[in-house]
Amino acid sequence: MLSVRELYTEYPDKKGNVVKAAQDVGFEIPEGKLFTLLGPSGCGKTTTLRSIAGLERPKTGIISVNNTVVFSSSSNVFVAPNQRNFGMVFQSYAIWPHMSVFENAAFPLRVSRKRFTKQQIEDKVNRVLSVVALENFAEREATKLSGGQQQRLALARALVMEPKLLLLDEPLSNLDAKLREKMRFELKRLQRELNITTIYVTHDQQEALALSHQIALMQNGRIVQLGTPRDIYEKPASRFVADFVGTTSFLQATVKSRDTRSNEWVIDSEIGTIRMAGNEGLQPGDKITVSIRPENVRLLETADNSVPSDRLLEGTVSTKLFLGEFIDFQIDLGGTLLLARAHPSLRTPIGDRIFVDIDPEHCTLIHN
Repeated sequence: MLSVRELYTEYPDKKGNVVKAAQDVGFEIPEGKLFTLLGPSGCGKTTTLRSIAGLERPKTGIISVNNTVVFSSSSNVFVAPNQRNFGMVFQSYAIWPHMSVFENAAFPLRVSRKRFTKQQIEDKVNRVLSVVALENFAEREATKLSGGQQQRLALARALVMEPKLLLLDEPLSNLDAKLREKMRFELKRLQRELNITTIYVTHDQQEALALSHQIALMQNGRIVQLGTPRDIYEKPASRFVADFVGTTSFLQATVKSRDTRSNEWVIDSEIGTIRMAGNEGLQPGDKITVSIRPENVRLLETADNSVPSDRLLEGTVSTKLFLGEFIDFQIDLGGTLLLARAHPSLRTPIGDRIFVDIDPEHCTLIHN
């Protein structure tokens, strides 16, 4: 549906220095999928989105939608933003304060080059307001809506033109935590029901994991990993990816030997001897970095005989944070802190002894 190839976007900053905002960015988005550009501030994700929208003119590259080229540096093609038929919702919803909810949603139809009858406008607006559950607020002043309702109104205004592509630039960033969580469900429902191809820009890794069919994680203007949310989280391609998406502990380690019976690597690490599955390219003596997610660390108040003795580590509870549905622990293992996440029923006090079991299947080799 959408194809972006070899996109380079550069611009001068206030001092005249060249900012390389997007560097060789390329991806394909199938019809009906939600694709997220994820990364820290300044990584190039918004510039990439604005280039797709036609609000930025890239230095080089090709952008096409349904095999129609909307930008090509080599062919000197640049389709104006208002002719691309894309819907866009910005971080600030840009709701017209002097208009009602109905008139805000109707605005794109009224200023469109294509002429719509009064009845057509009414039908289209009522349909999109119903989709975003605002049909009972049509005559209300837009500024009298809550933050979540204004966000849905901005979506309705973007959807009323039945766009080929929906572009969302941090649309939930102005909402409080509880409302953001609710709106994630709303967005996912709308995207699935309408089957609309969507590009979503965010720096919030939880949003990216929750909403996306596919994620492109960006750093310094480049895509450093492209994959499904599960692949990005469970198989990070670099230390940056593992650190940015979720929480993890990094351990410096040395490969000791291969256990031929279990087909696991025995690893000497900062916290002691651990085991790691897979990774056929390793050799004894290799210096490596291992990533371990806190939810993959099992904590035990007493030694469990069902766990092999060479897999069980003994440490001390250094710090813990009660977060309602779980508790985050920092476990001191010989001077190195390991992050762990456990059920609130585990009440081991700070300073007490605790045992740690790390499943070899959940130790991830990080390529630096």
